[in-house]
Amino acid sequence: MSKETPCVAVCMIDPKTRLCFGCGRTLPEIARWHAMESTERLALMALLPARMADAGLQPIAGSPKRA
Repeated sequence: MSKETPCVAVCMIDPKTRLCFGCGRTLPEIARWHAMESTERLALMALLPARMADAGLQPIAGSPKRA
């Protein structure tokens, strides 16, 4: 996987928060990920750890990321 993705290949959406358990993105963010500019992806990625913490979600470890 690209360095510009938070995806850990655990694609399950929490029904309460509507965030992915693996990466913290919403379905609309996941759907338009490849259409985003690099700067937009990186900015969103910087927000994901706090978003997950605020939602009380622990990221689920998935497949190791490839460089």
